[in-house]
Amino acid sequence: MVFNRNLYLQKLISADGNGMIKIITGIRRCGKSFLLFELSKNRNI
Repeated sequence: MVFNRNLYLQKLISADGNGMIKIITGIRRCGKSFLLFELSKNRNI
């Protein structure tokens, strides 16, 4: 099952390039790595 996380992705994309370090936190197995995978897949990083 995949949940849409468009809000979180948009926040990360909009903060890209501002010189600040981004930290994604959360409990175990909440989708932190999956969120970064989706970000890299959508942005071709």
